[in-house]
Amino acid sequence: MAAAAAAVADLPYLRAYSASLRQQVATLLAQPQGLATLLERKYPQAHAVRTDKALYHYTTALKERHLRRADAVNKVVFDSKIHIVRHALGLHTAVSRVQGGRLAAKHEIRIAALFKQVPEEFLRMIVVHELAHLREREHNKAFYQLCEHMEPAYHQYELDVRLYLTHLEQAGPRLWQTESVAP
Repeated sequence: MAAAAAAVADLPYLRAYSASLRQQVATLLAQPQGLATLLERKYPQAHAVRTDKALYHYTTALKERHLRRADAVNKVVFDSKIHIVRHALGLHTAVSRVQGGRLAAKHEIRIAALFKQVPEEFLRMIVVHELAHLREREHNKAFYQLCEHMEPAYHQYELDVRLYLTHLEQAGPRLWQTESVAP
């Protein structure tokens, strides 16, 4: 019983969730490929966004659909230097510079490279999260309402991303790997 309690307590990506949910996840982790099977069944394939250019177009399309009046996003890239260990899935930065007599801001979004090969729902959740920072800097009620406006299933996708990160942390293999084609 002590081992089960320790397993439930040692799920850093799920600390904000209920004890019963963490117990369900611990039960799945105790089964061979339990969590992986659940995720692969729910999300059978990876998205097709593979390049920084495609990610930029994907992000700007979401921005134009939901945040037309927000500042422009100048750069969007997959970043291999973002460390999931620090619980960063993506980063939004705004650099302000004086240009002429006015202040200009450049917005950049960086998505952890791990998310090049995940289901489209996971990528959309992360992009929506970073786009919401164009309007709301803090993770407050208004921020999460904006995320839900852009993606009604935002909270479910966030939980599922956290389940995937938990799977990886428990030495599970990456899921949704695309096969590389030999030249």
